[in-house]
Amino acid sequence: QVQLVESGGGLVQPGGSLRLSCAVSGTIFSRNDMGWYRQPPGKERELVAGVTMSGRTNYAESGKGRFTISRVNAKNTVYLQMDSLKPEDTAVYYCNVVDRSRFPPAEYWGQGTQVTVSS
Repeated sequence: QVQLVESGGGLVQPGGSLRLSCAVSGTIFSRNDMGWYRQPPGKERELVAGVTMSGRTNYAESGKGRFTISRVNAKNTVYLQMDSLKPEDTAVYYCNVVDRSRFPPAEYWGQGTQVTVSS
């Protein structure tokens, strides 16, 4: 069974930084895409950043220039470095993995980690 465990959330002041980590356990093959989503209070879940199995990255406009996604395949881990945080970045952040070795692809979610940006 595939499990995603996030860590690194918390309370930070505006302008501060946080690094989120997501460790994937269980049987998952290398043909997978990883990403981070977030759900602000009272809003829909939205993509923050994604990284493909080949290392290609994409970012939502809100995080470009401030957030950096990376992955270490040997550790089945994906990271999200968040700098220059703003109050509007406050949300529950979810790790996402899409296993494309299966048909149809299998999608997995973490339990979420709270990020609060406030002075």
